[in-house]
Amino acid sequence: MPSFLWDCWPSLEITVVLCAMGCIQSIGDKTSVFREGITVIDVKASIDPVPTSIDESSSVVLRYRTPHFRASAQVVMPPIPKKETWIIGWIQACSHMEFYNQYGEQGMSSWELPDLQEGKIEAISDSDGVNYPWYGNTTETCTIVGPTRRDSKFIISMNDNFYPSVTWAVPISESNVAKLTSIYRNQSFTTWLVATNTSTNDMIILQTLHWRMQLNIEVNPSRPLGQRARLREPIAQDQPKILSKNEPIPPNALVKPNANDAQVLMWRPKYGQPLVVIPPKHR
Repeated sequence: MPSFLWDCWPSLEITVVLCAMGCIQSIGDKTSVFREGITVIDVKASIDPVPTSIDESSSVVLRYRTPHFRASAQVVMPPIPKKETWIIGWIQACSHMEFYNQYGEQGMSSWELPDLQEGKIEAISDSDGVNYPWYGNTTETCTIVGPTRRDSKFIISMNDNFYPSVTWAVPISESNVAKLTSIYRNQSFTTWLVATNTSTNDMIILQTLHWRMQLNIEVNPSRPLGQRARLREPIAQDQPKILSKNEPIPPNALVKPNANDAQVLMWRPKYGQPLVVIPPKHR
């Protein structure tokens, strides 16, 4: 945290106002008036224009690294007349997940979010697991403690990508023979820029983003290590969408568990009953 509360991040010259009005989750007259003074400037969202990289250096697992999703916004907060604290930052939730690792005719392993998959919830928190509901607490948030006498100008930024490991061998097998034949992944996210009053819990949605990551890797397990995997379409990711109209935040996006703690790894054989390989951390 820098030395001045009103300068959470070096601010750039203000040139274009993209969004000066938010939508509010908890309606209140005072917050509604205050909302109109919060200005969001120069919102940016992108996915790096590079392909997913594949690492076959391990004889146990295949690793891949997707390009980064990046979001940033300049925010101007008007003077805060009272002794109160505001946090401005990014909140992210996963709204769809397909993550399948195919092992030929034997079956597939699948990372799953049961409540999301069964339609019990709209989305699940993608918080860091510590600073709920925020995605993180370094560049991802800024805290302003009132009262303040002048505008507070700062930049809020975040990034996200995937860097998992997938076993070459069937995950429930004692054999270490490579059987992996493909990896498929398709995940969708909603990311909100939010201002919240920690005293009243009023939450103002300033900006809403949609983005997704798609992945398709073909694997020939009979080939030598280092020559097995090949990235298939889509090579380039669709770029994020900055919505012109904000969307409300589903309740499950604000509380425990986050996606990492709720996900379960299943083994789904071609024949027979599915098995839990790794249970969820949160029960």
